[in-house]
Amino acid sequence: MKYGKKIIDKFDIDKDLELWDNPNPENDYEISISFPEFTALCPRSGYPDFATINICYIPDQKVVELKALKIYLNAFRNRYISHEAAANEIYNALLTALKPRSFRLTADFAPRGNMHTIITLGDAK
Repeated sequence: MKYGKKIIDKFDIDKDLELWDNPNPENDYEISISFPEFTALCPRSGYPDFATINICYIPDQKVVELKALKIYLNAFRNRYISHEAAANEIYNALLTALKPRSFRLTADFAPRGNMHTIITLGDAK
């Protein structure tokens, strides 16, 4: 098994999502992260779904470490999960972990079957 697959397969968000102290908690600043290689499997057909996950937040006390976030998002690639369930799971997990001042997640799924889905959660300014 390749080392990357091992890391992704054993990733546990409760213990492996690394958070760092916000170096400037006195400032309101926005962090925007784009992950254009998100994949998951359709729970009905098994076909792969592709999306760009955009995360935008104003941190409070914590920020997310990017490599850990990348591994977490890659852990969806072999899961059978709907667009809505995936977007909501990621949103809830990061909102709970970070406790940011504001947070928005957009999951922009590539068209499949001539349908294009965009799911937006949150309140980022």
